[in-house]
Amino acid sequence: MAAPRSHAAGPGRGGGAAVPPGEPGPANAAAEQKGRSAGERRKECVHRGTGGPEETNRTTSLATDEDASRNCEMYLPAYCSPSAMEISLDSEEDMYRDAEEIEREKILLGSKTSSSEYKPSVAPEMDIMEYCRKEWRGNTPVAKRMRKGYEAVAQKFASIRRVRGDNYCALRATLFQALSQATQLPTWLQSEDFTKLPENLLSKYDWIKQWQLKQKLGRKMGEISDEIKEYLMLLRKKWKYISEIKGPIEKQEACDKLFKNEEEEYSLYEALKFLMLNTAIELYNDDKNGRRVPVFSWLLFARDTSSNPCQLMHNHLNQIGHSGGLEQVEMFLLAYALQYTIQVYRLYKYGTDEFITLYPNDPEEDWPVVTLITEDDRHYNIPVRMCQETKL
Repeated sequence: MAAPRSHAAGPGRGGGAAVPPGEPGPANAAAEQKGRSAGERRKECVHRGTGGPEETNRTTSLATDEDASRNCEMYLPAYCSPSAMEISLDSEEDMYRDAEEIEREKILLGSKTSSSEYKPSVAPEMDIMEYCRKEWRGNTPVAKRMRKGYEAVAQKFASIRRVRGDNYCALRATLFQALSQATQLPTWLQSEDFTKLPENLLSKYDWIKQWQLKQKLGRKMGEISDEIKEYLMLLRKKWKYISEIKGPIEKQEACDKLFKNEEEEYSLYEALKFLMLNTAIELYNDDKNGRRVPVFSWLLFARDTSSNPCQLMHNHLNQIGHSGGLEQVEMFLLAYALQYTIQVYRLYKYGTDEFITLYPNDPEEDWPVVTLITEDDRHYNIPVRMCQETKL
């Protein structure tokens, strides 16, 4: 069975966006700076800087459980510190900064922002081509390709909503789109055993006690199963509430309100991450027992850093929102956990058959579809307002 075409970008975090050849030399580049925004220069630096494999520092973490926890080792990527130019207090820059950096700044400034004052993590919509012109004004090969990519997306969608890039952006964009379109509670959320997942899994896999919960100042660590159960209950409650709203304007307002509530928003991401772990354990056990599994499952557990669910938790799921986001193969896992098809316009792949990628690429017919946009397989934004001819 052939591996999914969506993995051509490689296994490194973020897929290692490829940059077309023919980048201008220093003399031409100096002239280009005048016509390009700081955001564009930053993004092109990201494209140039993510092509190679990451260096890793390796530490070993002991775990106690059967086959799934043997050889459970922890690999932590070594990340470079952002330059002074990349760190700005400007609201647009916040979209590309991680959660820990933003939290440190809040502490230093003595910020006491309440949930009601929390800045929306999904920005208001704007015309998609206006956004493109603002972000990609230069004439480098990268900028030209991005503009062509946005022009193609604009044939289907009129607007874009920018998503905060704090290493939760893939979860944030996917969940926001799913809730915005929700008309009923998914079957898997209706199950009576849904909220028993943490208790059931912890009774079988002791290593799940090392799950890294979201960081909160002054928070006392309680029973991890109770904490995760609360997150799952919140996910069901919010999904049910929003899916029952009939009017599209009211539904959108409810979504916007939810993604302005910092406490609830990040609790929902913990729920999604735990559902991904549960799905990974099911796939791992199915494969060990000789049952058929999707191809991405082989790729997921073929990595040195996630040869079993314990390693996946330590080295990947626990890092989401902290030191990294979702890799491509984990986008498949998220899609299976939610039973949604995630369609992604990968702008740097414009002109190839990977420009539009489906996770999974052979989805179930009855799975709903959500659509995202990425420029580099690292950060995701949301296209909205489907064009009328597309709907027809």
